[in-house]
Amino acid sequence: MKQVFLVFALLVFNATSSFASAPASFDKAKVVAKREVFFDQADGPIGDLYCGCKWRWVGTSGGRVDAESCGYEVRKQPDRAARTEWEHIVPAWQFGHQRQCWQNGGRKNCVATDPVFRAMEADLYNLYPAVGEVNGDRAHFNYGMASGVSPQYGQCSTRVDFDARTAEPRDEVKGLVARTTFYMFDRYGLNMSRQQQQLLGAWSRQYPPSDWEIERNARIAKIVGYPNKFVTGERVWDLGYKPIAEGLKVRSPAAPARQVEKTQRSSVDVSVEGAVIGNRRSNVYHLSSGCPGFSQVSPKNQVAFGSETEAINAGFRKAGNCR
Repeated sequence: MKQVFLVFALLVFNATSSFASAPASFDKAKVVAKREVFFDQADGPIGDLYCGCKWRWVGTSGGRVDAESCGYEVRKQPDRAARTEWEHIVPAWQFGHQRQCWQNGGRKNCVATDPVFRAMEADLYNLYPAVGEVNGDRAHFNYGMASGVSPQYGQCSTRVDFDARTAEPRDEVKGLVARTTFYMFDRYGLNMSRQQQQLLGAWSRQYPPSDWEIERNARIAKIVGYPNKFVTGERVWDLGYKPIAEGLKVRSPAAPARQVEKTQRSSVDVSVEGAVIGNRRSNVYHLSSGCPGFSQVSPKNQVAFGSETEAINAGFRKAGNCR
């Protein structure tokens, strides 16, 4: 059955790649992930990443955890334990530290200046709803074995070893987090330790893709135009694997057209008929004609588009005050 689905999924990849558009920012990625990837998973059998809890969607991308559905018990932070958060399976701290922008000003500087970092931060393959408390406890620790740690969250089997600075996810998602990590390090040319390669390789072999992981892969591929090939089996991460780094060869979705000039109030030539400018903070776009806010978008927040269709496909909506 899985083999038939893989063939079908690959046909979908090819048929939709020319229409695909990755989210332009982390905030937009969360909305897209809810609407197009996890829309039917809040009360599904798989549950959140770390504990398998069901949740109730709240707002544009948030959620409230159903602790009884998974036997979850609060360790220390009741507010975070009550909500879902979007976990970066490979933490932003980890991939950010391999970018020069982080050395020059941390995450805030990377978001403002580095298109590749923005693409990594918004990568749908790397996002998954998780109980906020466990997400916070995991922090930016590597995945590892925490067999000596007693249960920390009731019946939730994920464990965090704060002394060793490692997190061991529940068995049901060990293969998924391994193949996601391989994808991120492969796509963006990141360096992985030998120890991590060995551990994640073992998890990937021991826990092959589930029906849901295959379906999730297909849903995301339909949006962005390419699959995680470590899920489809087209690539295998062996010890010493050399990342291909396709993500370093393409323009980030957060800056799809042309780099803005920061010496002007607005980098877009307001005399150009038909120009479209988006605001990456609000995910609203403005037209050069009929939109009062066109020349008021801060240069650091500008995203230039070739058409309204391009802006809409990137997840932006038209400003409400446009005539």
